[in-house]
Amino acid sequence: GGAAVSFIPHPVAGDIKNRAGTALYKNIAWPFVSLMNPEMSHVFTIWLAKQRLTPVDRVVDDAILQTTFLGKKFNNPLGLAAGCDKHGEAVRSFLEMGFGFVEVGSITPQPQDGNPKPRMFRLKDDGGVINRYGFNSDGAEVVRARLADLREEKEALPGVMGINLGKNKTADAVPDYVYGVQQFGALADYLVVNISSPNTPGLRDLQGKKDLQVLMTAVMTARDKACPTVPVVVKIAPDVDEAGLKDICDVVLAAKVDGMIVSNTTNQRPESLVGEHKGEVGGLSGLPLKELSTRVLRQTYVLTQGKVPLIGVGGVGSGQDAYEKIRNGAGLVQLYSQLAYEGPYAVPLIKTELAALLKRDGFASVEEAVGADAKAELQKPKKSGWW
Repeated sequence: GGAAVSFIPHPVAGDIKNRAGTALYKNIAWPFVSLMNPEMSHVFTIWLAKQRLTPVDRVVDDAILQTTFLGKKFNNPLGLAAGCDKHGEAVRSFLEMGFGFVEVGSITPQPQDGNPKPRMFRLKDDGGVINRYGFNSDGAEVVRARLADLREEKEALPGVMGINLGKNKTADAVPDYVYGVQQFGALADYLVVNISSPNTPGLRDLQGKKDLQVLMTAVMTARDKACPTVPVVVKIAPDVDEAGLKDICDVVLAAKVDGMIVSNTTNQRPESLVGEHKGEVGGLSGLPLKELSTRVLRQTYVLTQGKVPLIGVGGVGSGQDAYEKIRNGAGLVQLYSQLAYEGPYAVPLIKTELAALLKRDGFASVEEAVGADAKAELQKPKKSGWW
């Protein structure tokens, strides 16, 4: 048989392709996609990705984007947030699209349908999305088998895979999350305890100090037993007040949780919203979430004294957006909602822009830029001794 030759284009050629692809998506594909029911277009996107019909970013990532986070190496700091590939059906295709990592889920122990449809709404003029899916999941058994098959494929995944754990609607939280750790620890590069979806009754109550202490102590014990080398991070809501956020940070530090994701969707509705669906119940994501989630990210960085690795998510649609998250404390950045509006070729464009911004400001790496805008707020250690 002939040897396979891999074609790696020049970055400039790649950039031209990505700009043309984005223009085609916005001008030709999006008008059709936007006519589809939002959930149908989501299902269709996953189907395309499963069939390997989504674009592949063949340009090697700029070396400045390579980063280490939670002890793992990432080709770039841009990830696909949970909620897109909920059932782990197209991880490889999304990584090939140019993401440095993909977060599967949320996955519940038992299969569940989630909330009645319709449950996803576009706010086109706002660049936002409201969803109230309610942890629709194929269930742990099915997703675990799917991801085990993926891990056994001859070709290793070209990036990092996180697994986001949820709980069933009427189940007790602690046993559900412990079960998730036991089921997925061996398959995940990192695990996420998602206690911040606004669409499961009572879920956000787990962010209260006592409940969170009990939950995270149980989860970290289960992790130490089942998969001691797999980092566990907790995903929080942007709607916590300052005292609540301090409580969460205190628990994270005390329980030695490995990191945090800031943030999930918001229940708030900014005055600026104009979309006809702005009154729908559910979590708001996309551009209207950007400012709030970045503010909470920065507060979290300051409250944890920059000691807890943070993943920033909410309203990222450009390299500038990603850069702002990094400067406000994020070591990695995720997006999802803006992918619908910008299209798949936006992923490499965001990376190119981010690399240019890091270089412009004299940073040699992503790590160097983390918290650059928030560091001034860190408390100076108290001076001791004679000085």
